[in-house]
This record gives sequence, structure tokens and C-alpha cells, in this order.
Amino acid sequence: MLTVLINIIVIAINVPLYLFLHNTVLPVLNNIAPDYKTSLYILYSLVLFIILIVANYFQFNACYVSAYDVSANKRISIAETLRRLPLSFFSKKDLSDVATIIMNDTTMLETAFSHFVPQLIGALISTTIIGISLLVFNFKMGLSIFWVVPVSFFLVIATRKLQDSSGIKSKSIQLSYLDKIQECIENVADIKSNNRKENHLFVMKDRLEKFENASIKSELVVGILVSLAQMILKLGIGTSMILGIYLVANGDINVLFFLFFLMLVTRVFEPLSLALINLAAMYISLLSVNRMKELENTKIQTGRESMSNNGYDIEFSNVSFSYHTNETVLDNISFVAKQGEVTALIGPSGGGKSTAVKLASRFWDIDSGSITIGGENISEIDPETLLKNISIVFQDVILFDNTIIENIHIGRKSATDDEVIEVAKKSSCHNYIMALPKGYDTLIGENGCTLSGGERQRLSIARALLKDAPIVLLDEATSSLDVKNEIAVQQAIANLTKNKTVIIVAHRMRTIIGANKIVLLKEGEISQMGVHEYLIKQKGDYANMIDLQMETINWQLI
Repeated sequence: MLTVLINIIVIAINVPLYLFLHNTVLPVLNNIAPDYKTSLYILYSLVLFIILIVANYFQFNACYVSAYDVSANKRISIAETLRRLPLSFFSKKDLSDVATIIMNDTTMLETAFSHFVPQLIGALISTTIIGISLLVFNFKMGLSIFWVVPVSFFLVIATRKLQDSSGIKSKSIQLSYLDKIQECIENVADIKSNNRKENHLFVMKDRLEKFENASIKSELVVGILVSLAQMILKLGIGTSMILGIYLVANGDINVLFFLFFLMLVTRVFEPLSLALINLAAMYISLLSVNRMKELENTKIQTGRESMSNNGYDIEFSNVSFSYHTNETVLDNISFVAKQGEVTALIGPSGGGKSTAVKLASRFWDIDSGSITIGGENISEIDPETLLKNISIVFQDVILFDNTIIENIHIGRKSATDDEVIEVAKKSSCHNYIMALPKGYDTLIGENGCTLSGGERQRLSIARALLKDAPIVLLDEATSSLDVKNEIAVQQAIANLTKNKTVIIVAHRMRTIIGANKIVLLKEGEISQMGVHEYLIKQKGDYANMIDLQMETINWQLI
């Protein structure tokens, strides 16, 4: 608001400034000696000129500082929304699209608040004030100038749908191009190993050309419409000159008044011409605003910020879930993972094992049934409150571009360095960490790119151990470990399970054989459930799976 007010002052101050200059120069041209009034006009002109300089200074500061605050707050707001969204959102939304909203669209918002909005509103309000003043001062000359204003703005406003259509198409093609770039960066190893560089470069070049063409067409549409409106606007100068000459010839106004009037006209049309550009730019900005609103209006996960559970037994009761309509992943499954026990989820790929683990931590919300922790329905608990009680190690390890000690510290920020080292030893990390150049202070790169898969996985296990939560969820936590380190980590997990609820997803027999309960999921349903000895005697899917694993031990490459 302050920015708009200052902008109005900057534009509107031109009227009295030109008027005072006119009254100062007129006596000189008429060979009239300067008097008291002339001196006042000179003083008023100097004061207004100083005010103009000061107003411009404050306009610049207020404009950009407020715009930076708006864009910063909007980024924080979007990040807060993303933090509370279910994972189902990210499975449907391209990450390149989300990144574009956070970076590009908020930057457009920043530009709108620093340039488009204050200049547009300021120009419209101040021009209205000036227009009324000129109409009162000389109705004929004022009308000769301002008749073009509503015509010009109507042209830009009436063609908004056309501008929006071209802008949306350009944005869609841009996102397609950015999505392809992200895909190539993430899969560069596979692309190079399969000699597919030329193919991907061709696709990227094709999408880039489409994006360039769409951008040119979009800008051309807006440019033609705005330029046409500006041409109509400038007709006001021509009509004011023709009428002014006519009025001077008839003696209705003097030449000096006519000249000052023309000078004022150029000052009036300059902000109006910019206002037409800013109006068109505002329409483009509103496309970005709508994208941000769409993201912020996405339904977030909510719930109570406190738990009153009785223990930490996890119970799945008639749970059904699907990522997409008509694609059931879990179908009416029921089991209990008891506190102080290890519950193993096994079965063929696509059976729903990892999905069940993620549902237990409310990364997604189930379609039907219920999941309770200590008798309390997790769908009624705020996800952040719920996750304070859960340590998770997933197969896809996520590490940060930071030191090793800081990556482990994520599990519990308040932990001491000695506690970090202790969990690192339990997860078989300590020895390889100490062999690194800077030990625990070694930077590991983006997602731990300087470490092997097994080393990265052990770090994530150390992080979970440090959190020391009453519930531990392990999804193929030892899949990237050799036999020696796997045995060490399994011992650490065994120490961790005392009085805790542990759900582990695994395929290796040595990982699941000692579990207190084994749940075999097949095609989204529970095929078998029980302990190892009981399931072996049943001669069902579990026994077949064990037999196949035993056969693979003797496999040889010929």
C-alpha cells in the first residue's frame, strides 16, 4: 500500500510542478519584473522537486523490500504446505513442476509486487486525479487527451482470454522441457551406459525448440495487443495538438499554455503506456499466482498434535489402499505388529510390503479400514506428531550434502558426538568413517554420492538408531550390505528391538527366520501368517519361497 501511495505521489506531483514552472516562466516572457508571487512559485517548484527526489528514493526502497518480503513469505508458505502434503501428491505431481512453482512462479510474484502492481495502480489513480484536474482546468484540452485511455485499456482487458491461453500453453511446454532435463540428469549413468545420449539429446532439443516457439508466440500475442493499445493511446497527443492549435488560433489559450500543456501530456502518457504493459504482465503473473494457489489449496494431512496411546502395538484392521483408482495395492489386510517383537513382511515384488510400512507411518492415508498405534487411529494424529515415535530406514536411502556427523545427527539433533559415534559403531559405520580424510567431518556430496550403496545404507541405519524411537520400520534395510556387515547390523537391530515395535520388510531368509511373526503378502492380500516353523510345515507360498532361496545358493555361472 505504501508503495502504491508513493507511486501516486511521484506521478501526481507533476501537475503542480508544471503549473508552478508555468507561472514562473510566464512573467519573464512578458517582461514583467519578478515579484513576491514569482519568488513563491520558484520556491514551490524547488520544494516539489526535492519531494519528487525523496519520494523516488522511498518508492525504490519500499517497492523492492516489500516485494522481497512477499516472495520470501510465499516460498516459506509453499514449503510449509509441501511439508504437510501426503506422498500421494508427489506421486501425481512432477518434481520439476513443484520446483518451478517454488522458484520461477514466486519470482514472478516478486516482480509483480515490485514493478507491475504499484506502477499500474499508481498510474491509474494518479492519471485519474490529473485527468480530473485538466478537465477542470480546460475541459476541451483535457477531453482531447483522455478519450483514448478507456479505448486502450479496453483492448488489453477484452483480450485477456487470448493472452491467458497462449501463456498457459507456453508454461505447459516449458514444464515438459524441464521435466526432460531432470530425467536426463537423474538417469545420466543409465543413458551413457546404454549409448542413448544422442536419442535423449534429440528429444531435449525438440522440446526446447517447441518451448522457444511457444514462448515467441505467447510474447508476440501480448506484444501486438499492447503495442496496438499504446498506438491508440498516443493518438491523444495528436488530438490534443490539433485542438490546441485550433484554440491558440482562436485566442482561447496562449502559446505558452499550449506548450506547457503538451509537456504535461507527454508526462501523463508515459505512465499510462507503462500501465498497459504492466496490465498485460499482471495477467501473466496471475497465471503463476493461480499455480501457487492450486498447490496451497491441496488437501493437507491434519490431526491432533498429541497422542494418548496405550503402548505401541501397530494393528492393521481390514486395510485397503490404492495409489490410483481401480489399481488395488492392499486389499482388506489385517495383522498386529506387537511391541517388543519383530514382524517381518515378505512376499513377491508388488505384493504391498513397502506400501504397508509407509501406511503405518501415514505417508499416505488409507482408503478403508484402520491402522492404530496403541489403540489410537493414526488418521486422527498429525503426521509430525506420529513420526516423532517412528524411526524409518527405507530401501531408497536419502542423505544430504553435508558432513557424515550432521547426516547422522538428523536422527536426534540433541545427541552428543559420543552418542553419534556409538550408533555408528553399532551400524558398522565407524571403521569406514575413520578411514575417510576428515572422519566424521567428511562431506559426502549430494545424497552421499561419494559413498557406496552399503555405506549409505548403514548411515541411514545409524540415523534411525540415534533417534531411538519406540517404533522401528525397516524396508530392505540390509539389502546393500555384504554378509559380514549384514550380520553386524542385524545384531544392532536385535539390540534395538527390546520393548519396541519393529516391522521389517525383507527377502533374505537369514533376515526373517528369527522374526516373531511373518506376514506373507501376495497380490495385496495376506497369503500366510505365523512363525517360521509353522509356515514351513504348511507347505504353502512361504515354504516355496524358502526352497527357491536354498536352490539359488548352489547356482553357478557357466
